Amino acid sequence: MATVSPAATANEISCRMVNGSPPLSTRLARSRTSTTIDASPTMLRFPTFHWLLLAGLMLLAPAAQAARTILVFGDSLSAGYGIRQDAAWPALLGKRLQEKKLDYSVVNASISGETTSGGRTRIDAALERHAPQVVIVALGANDGLRGLPVTQLRDNLSAIVASAQQKKARVLLVGQRIPPNYGAYAVQFHNTFGEVAKARKVALVDFLLDGVATQAQLFQADNLHPTAEAQPLLLDNVWRGLAPLLK
Repeated sequence: MATVSPAATANEISCRMVNGSPPLSTRLARSRTSTTIDASPTMLRFPTFHWLLLAGLMLLAPAAQAARTILVFGDSLSAGYGIRQDAAWPALLGKRLQEKKLDYSVVNASISGETTSGGRTRIDAALERHAPQVVIVALGANDGLRGLPVTQLRDNLSAIVASAQQKKARVLLVGQRIPPNYGAYAVQFHNTFGEVAKARKVALVDFLLDGVATQAQLFQADNLHPTAEAQPLLLDNVWRGLAPLLK
């Protein structure tokens, strides 16, 4: 939520599973080496058609085995502001995927201080670069704290989600809340996430900080950013909406 650090954090957490055997690329490297050094008469008499078929299978196999990508597209609440990067909830997500033997990589493209307007300007480049199968949109908190128009929030979120959908990615929209002293604006702000999710037909997490926002001990000294101890709770909130998208 804070606007202190505008630097991007685009840390890729690899969750590729080995499943008790060497990675496919390693096996292929060995296969190519043995083919090069073994020129026995039997191999030389091997029909050309079979060699071509084998080569084709070798080219296709890595693509089939490549891990799919989850793109986390948020602000400082997802960028791990004020804590170690490996303690932030996107990093914990990577570990959970590995534990559950789900073949996904997590790319954290969250930026501290980001608004939905900023996210809208960079979503296309992020999609092009990472080609994700799943996009977690966790923006909007800074819009709310700055009192930016709800119509602007709605338009930006809709555009971000639409861009991901155009790339055939499944989308999880993560809702935010702001303090009740913002009055009627706070209600309109929160409701916007549900409205966008319904209009775009995407999954929704009602509130990223559910179970955390009322626990003062789970926030850093700025009273805005969750501590490392709060990150597993944030992951649990996200996971409830994310898990069905991974099947």
